[in-house]
Amino acid sequence: MAGNAKAPAEPIDARLVRKMADILTETGLTEIEVEREGLRIRVVKAPGATLQYAAPPMAYAPAPMAASPAEARPGVADVPERGEVVKSPMVGTVYLRPQPEAEPFIKVGDRVEAGATLLIVEAMKTMNPIPAPRSGLVIEVLVGDAQPVEFGEPLVVIE
Repeated sequence: MAGNAKAPAEPIDARLVRKMADILTETGLTEIEVEREGLRIRVVKAPGATLQYAAPPMAYAPAPMAASPAEARPGVADVPERGEVVKSPMVGTVYLRPQPEAEPFIKVGDRVEAGATLLIVEAMKTMNPIPAPRSGLVIEVLVGDAQPVEFGEPLVVIE
């Protein structure tokens, strides 16, 4: 049994685990892992705590979009070369309108001012307005209404 005995495990740094949990909360990630000097720590949000893509508490069907789902979710190669791409700061569901029956916040061809709301990303039942980073012309809307998005996913292009 002496050959199979393991050295006592080093105590886990609770501050590191808390910091990793804070990173999960801040970024919207559901899992993070760190390995240092042979010690590996993995923090995963419990299944009940993960983000769920749910329709808002409003009874309506999203308006059909002109773009097909393939066109609405461009790959890296499809991101426009001109203009500034506004990316999602979180995982969530995009809403292009403030209310189901309302006009969209923006349309292609609209001129927007810095700070104006471009769309909303719902995350954990909180509606988060996504502001225009600068004034300019909306040249492309890359997502559809009620579409789930990932952190860093391109949403709108402003020129």
